[in-house]
Amino acid sequence: MARIEIDGSTYDVKDGDNLLAACLSLGLDLPYFCWHPALGSAGACRQCAIVQYKDADDNHGRLAMACMTPVADAMRISIDSEQVRQFRRDNIELLMTNHPHDCPVCEEGGECHLQDMTVMTGHTARRYRGHKRTHGNQDLGPFINHEMNRCIACYRCVRFYNDYAGSHDLQVLGIHNNVYFGRFEDGALDSEFSGNLVEVCPTGVFTDKTFSAHYTRKWDLQTAPSVCVHCSLGCNTAPGERYGELRRIVNRYHGEVNGYFLCDRGRFGYGFVNSALRIHAPRISGQTAATSETATTHFRTLLKLPKGAIGIGSPRASLEANFALRSLVGEANFYLGFDDTEHTLLDTILNIMTKGGIHTPSLHETEQADAVLILGEDVTHSAPRLALSLRQAVRNATFELAHQLKIPHWLDAAVRQLQNLARSPLFIASLCATRLDDVATSTFHGSPDAIARFGFAIAHYLNQESPLPHDLGDAERAQASTIASQLMQAKRPLIVTGTSSASLAVIQAAYNVAKALPAQDKGLIFTLPEANSLGLAMIGGKRLHEVFARVNDGSTDTVVILENDLYRRAPIPQMDSFFSAASHVVAIDSLHNNTATKVELLLPAATFAESEGTVVSNEGRAQRYFPVYPAEGRVQASWQWLIQAIENPQWNHFQDLASACAASIPALAWLDRLAPLGNAQPIGAKIPRQPHRYSGRTAMHADIKVSELGQPQDTETAFAFSMEGDTVHVQPALLPVVWAPGWNSNQSVNKFQDQIGGPLRGGDAGIRLIEASGTLPWFKEIPLPSKQEPGLWRVILLPNIFGSEELSLHSQPIVERLPAFCVLINPEDAETLGVCGSEPVEIFDPKGFLLVRSLVRIELTLPPAMLGVTAGLPQCLLLKNGARVVLKKAEPEQSPDTEIR
Repeated sequence: MARIEIDGSTYDVKDGDNLLAACLSLGLDLPYFCWHPALGSAGACRQCAIVQYKDADDNHGRLAMACMTPVADAMRISIDSEQVRQFRRDNIELLMTNHPHDCPVCEEGGECHLQDMTVMTGHTARRYRGHKRTHGNQDLGPFINHEMNRCIACYRCVRFYNDYAGSHDLQVLGIHNNVYFGRFEDGALDSEFSGNLVEVCPTGVFTDKTFSAHYTRKWDLQTAPSVCVHCSLGCNTAPGERYGELRRIVNRYHGEVNGYFLCDRGRFGYGFVNSALRIHAPRISGQTAATSETATTHFRTLLKLPKGAIGIGSPRASLEANFALRSLVGEANFYLGFDDTEHTLLDTILNIMTKGGIHTPSLHETEQADAVLILGEDVTHSAPRLALSLRQAVRNATFELAHQLKIPHWLDAAVRQLQNLARSPLFIASLCATRLDDVATSTFHGSPDAIARFGFAIAHYLNQESPLPHDLGDAERAQASTIASQLMQAKRPLIVTGTSSASLAVIQAAYNVAKALPAQDKGLIFTLPEANSLGLAMIGGKRLHEVFARVNDGSTDTVVILENDLYRRAPIPQMDSFFSAASHVVAIDSLHNNTATKVELLLPAATFAESEGTVVSNEGRAQRYFPVYPAEGRVQASWQWLIQAIENPQWNHFQDLASACAASIPALAWLDRLAPLGNAQPIGAKIPRQPHRYSGRTAMHADIKVSELGQPQDTETAFAFSMEGDTVHVQPALLPVVWAPGWNSNQSVNKFQDQIGGPLRGGDAGIRLIEASGTLPWFKEIPLPSKQEPGLWRVILLPNIFGSEELSLHSQPIVERLPAFCVLINPEDAETLGVCGSEPVEIFDPKGFLLVRSLVRIELTLPPAMLGVTAGLPQCLLLKNGARVVLKKAEPEQSPDTEIR
């Protein structure tokens, strides 16, 4: 620690930090623009000026930029002298000479960092009366609006987009007073993290285009703490609602998980909540039920049939909903709802996490890794926010070199100039090229079996007790040996794998590598397919194929399906046969899908924005989300439908159900420690969902009734659907709106952190349910070398951030970014077939049944005899991961169903 004097007061601050971060950590107000806690210091805006004194006798001092000045013991500075205040006023006046006077119509108005800093500096009048320079704006795709005239040239956008996120199509164009931040031409931004420009930009240059479609002022948004439902990483979000419609999602800071940033799917995939495909009323045999009670009565009748009921859970439903279903049908009749391959993979992963003795790091911890091996995953598409963290891990060797050269890590430009001299190693073994290849030390491309064999070889070269695959080529042996030697030297090595390749051997090889590593501070992290995949596996249950067997032999009367489109879990013919054989089927879901059209009783489920629940992330962190607004009409949370179907239920409230879940399932016992985040109230009052500036409540329903309607009552959580309540005695992790006097923008989060970039005061949300313990024996079942079967190709379903996740497919902006449906083949295979890129092909099963017709795209890095297809697209439902198929060139007169966009 260092002791410094600020305007006559003495403070202890973190040594090695810069003065701006130190002042903000102390809760002092010091304006800034170009600095960002995740991006470091650039010294571009000159707004964080302070006066630095030479010694106790110096009364004049000199101007210095706080973001570029390191903390030193016995330092004496002023942030409030008239000299420095005038400098800041003059500086911001220069920045504002070309800024338009459009705050009333600017979508950033009300949470604008530029507005906050202008008021903070005391710049209240403009003297400039000349012409302003103007720029044309660009179409940047379905996510982002562009208004360049609002730019103050802080450079935050390109520093995040290029340097932090690793994309290069957004550039600095022009010079001097004509600097332009944009693309070389109109077009959608390439980065999967482009939406962060909305929050990184301190002005209204980049705004949320999806929010523009149903815009309302930020102070009129009702919100609540939430968790992203689009992948397994558990990123924290803050959804905003107005007039019963979800309007936007922004990042919610979590020091251990997503930090300051979200991926574009998490930010813009919320459209399914407002979708026309939402189920709004119960339906019995295709007809709308008269009342919810009628549907509940019918549900109870089906459950009482003599052969009993079975339940199929869901990895996108909460722990509480899945537990309620298990309680309703009995543990012996509860099935997890994964396909068999995914079930096996998740069982293995859970066993490794609980008994393998290797720590599963958080996203923040992954950024500290000094060597990374990725086995079988294109992380950018299967777990996007993890990919962003891995990009930062590559910089750790650069930071170490900077430390040796006595360059502070926050001095961004100086540190980045060292990147070509030192980078932490990143090794990628994947099916084909990935978005992280540009920062990879070396890559390996092969089939899932080949990747597994490669991983087993690395493990053997790390520890000879681990088995070595036979018949490895010389090149593979050399590459595996080189990777092993570099992993051996790492202090914080990290192994990344997951379920995308649908290969048990890949997961087992990853564990062998992690087990073989000598470092004490090592990590093994898994990417999983859905928001609650790990939580559902922790509850435990039977396999989906057993459901089909019970229905086909007539041993059950009723099947209850919880938030699960089974057509995404099994082939279409098998599902059609299942629904034909089933006597009675009940589905609880929020969206119409193929399964919902086949059931006898359909019950409308609330989405994450309208209900409460707990999900478990891929690192084993249980986190709770809360309703942003109450469900309308006859829509209810899934857990509510289920406990209402129980005669004389023992639980009447969500917290009762959550506590019962913790008490009944040993793996979830610590879940009860989340209880204070349930219906417990802070001292005096509930927590308001609406900000203190919320307006228009008395007029919102004036077209229905002139007198003010009463606010909805929330009997399940600690939150109120009101602007009145307690925000003082509340942990920051529970505050729906992060706001501080003078800080209306998202930069106000600095006021709620223990230190800049650190955890929230009182701790970040959630609790880890899994801690590493024990050890497992070496996995020794190594797959044999793949042999190409003449005339057959192996289907490989490739994840895609904008195509593979079920819910976001119902968000129109995401639909606009869907990848073209096509099949990827190796150039040698294309030559064998006699096809070129964009020519049509047909895919048949080995019996000659036509599965799909599509266009071809030639992928240089795809192994021979592999057929790559984007997972999750509707056209892929007949294709199973790993299936053997026949590929033929289509006849000229047969045109494909789709075209490459």
